[in-house]
Order: sequence, then structure tokens, then C-alpha cells
Amino acid sequence: MNRGLLPTPLRTVLLVRLSARGDIVFASPLVRAFRRTHPQVKLVWLAESHVKDLIENHPELDEVIVVPRHRWKRLWKERRLRILFGEVRELVRELRNRDFDVAIDLQGLFRSGIMTYLSGAPVRVGLGSKEGSGAFMTQVLSRIEGDRRKISTEYRYLAERAGLDPGDFRMEVHLAPEDRAWAHEKVEALGLQKGYFVALPFTTTPQKHWREPRWAELMDRVGSELGLPTVILGGPEDGPALGRIRDLAGSEPISLVGQTTLTQASAMVEMASLVIGVDTGLTHMAIAFDRPTVTIFGSNIPYTKTPSNRAKVVVNWLECSPCKGNPTCNGAFTCTELISVDQILEAARGVLATGEWEQTLKEDGGAEVP
Repeated sequence: MNRGLLPTPLRTVLLVRLSARGDIVFASPLVRAFRRTHPQVKLVWLAESHVKDLIENHPELDEVIVVPRHRWKRLWKERRLRILFGEVRELVRELRNRDFDVAIDLQGLFRSGIMTYLSGAPVRVGLGSKEGSGAFMTQVLSRIEGDRRKISTEYRYLAERAGLDPGDFRMEVHLAPEDRAWAHEKVEALGLQKGYFVALPFTTTPQKHWREPRWAELMDRVGSELGLPTVILGGPEDGPALGRIRDLAGSEPISLVGQTTLTQASAMVEMASLVIGVDTGLTHMAIAFDRPTVTIFGSNIPYTKTPSNRAKVVVNWLECSPCKGNPTCNGAFTCTELISVDQILEAARGVLATGEWEQTLKEDGGAEVP
């Protein structure tokens, strides 16, 4: 794709990335790239209700339109079809009233492709379209081009092919003032003003897991060796795994699992002195917030090069890597099994020993909350 394939002048653009928290963060630099290149364009993002909070406060975005997919699934299951079809029609009417020049499917799935098509935009671009969604597009771009080691590679590639000025292509997560206020109050209430470590051990994908006993040991050693108490974040469904980790830990990690909204959890990450997590949305957000971050990647390796030395990727490259969603190890998950607590601690010391963090650690034995 090149600039000539975009209408001139470009008036209205729809960006479709319905779900996947991490990918919404990865795709966020596109908003500023469009604004930098086409200052007058109206930019609209289409997202599902459970992730809209991650993008709706972006200062360069004009509007977020919400797809209530979970509600629609419930209406379908309850056979309340008249209400369901009425709501779908209303959303399609809302999209078409915006008179989009271009709609870009950043997700590449059937459901995102059909919404891109229903927008009525005459130019429809799919990024890595699959599940037949390419049939809804006027052009499909590869998702595997560009430097695959870099974070947000596929979205930067799209920006370049679209003739946009990518700039530094920095990921952005903009939080509402009330979420930051909540986090500040929580930090004070828990006595964490001198700094804390956020642990993000939970994911629904088994091949992304790191062993629970190692998480427990890591939390103990971060406390004793780096002087940082642990705050664990996760959703209500992570309660059983949380219980097992806490039972194994000699220290007493603080749990906010199931007690926050997504954006409240994000605000706790934004204030953290250190973040260590598996391949999950909050871990990628920590890099967007420029927190000292260590990411633990297993069979899915979305990137290995981070924007600065304040973030480090720990991954084992095996013959079978990356297998992504098709592990061949019969459940052994050797790639993460080989990652030791010592490796993670070494990486943590590395990301902490940068700039102001190095000085703070020397003075206080722990990193201050910025």
C-alpha cells in the first residue's frame, strides 16, 4: 500500500481492532502517525466494550465506537434475536453515518473483517487477513513483513506502506484521571510509597505460563534482594492460581487480583518500580509506560527488541520456537521450563540499573514510586 491508494484529501478513517489488550497497545502508535501525516483527518477506533478503556482517552483520537460483543453473544444464546438484530442494525447505521473514506482491519479475523466491510468505507485494508476476512477487503497487507524483532512491527510496517510518518512509533496508553487517583490512594493505603514490584503471572494460554513455584520464589527474592514488596494483578478467574502461588511464597505478596478494573490495574502498573510478567496485555502496557520491565516469553514471541534498555525480553530459542498456538512438546513447555529465577532476577537488576533507577536503588535499597 502507498500514499496513492489513500483518498486525497483524506477526511475520515476507521481503525478496527476489536480486542486483545496487548495488540491494542501495539497498534496505538498508528493514531499519532495518522495525525502527524494528515492533521485534519477524523480518526475513529472500533473496539469491543471490555477493552475500549485502553484507547478512548487517546488525545489524538476523535471517537471510539463500541461493539458490545459479549452482550450480543448473550442475546444470541437467549434467542432474543429481534433485540440482537436491531442493535446490529443500529451499529451499522452509526458506522455508515460517519462516511468513512478508509477502514483498516488491524485484527485480521472474520469478525473484525465483517465490521470493516459493514462500515461502508470504499477503501478497506486488511492486515494479515485470515478466516476468510480478506474477501471483505480491497487490499490485504502481510503481517509478517518488517523487522519482526521490534515491538509493534506489523503496525509500523502498515504505517510505512500507507505513506504515514511513523516518527518514533511510541506505544501509548492514556488513563483517565480517576484511575490514576485510585492508584495513588491504593499505594498510600498499602504503604507502598517507597516502591513496589508488580507481578503479572496469569494468562489463559498454557504455553505462555511460567511455573508457579518460580513465581513464588521470585516474589520472595525481589523482596529480600531488591527491597521491593510484591503486588500481584489479575482477573477474578485467576483466584485459584493466585492461591497456589501465595501458599508457596515465604513472603506475603499483596494481591489485587479481581479487585480492579483494567484501567485501575494499568494505573498500578504505571506507578510500579518494576514489572515482571508473561505475554499479557498489562506487561506490554508497562513497556508503553516506560516502566522497568522484564517480559517472560514462551512459545509465542511477539518481539525481542524493546524501545529502551528499561525493558528486557527473556526467551529461550529452541528448534521448535516459536510454535505459537501449536506446541509440539506434549505439554512440557521446555522454552519456559528452562527459564530460571536467577535469569529473571539478573534481567530485573539490569532494567533497574538505568538512569534515575540506579541512583534510587543505591540510596534507598528500593525504587521510589515516580
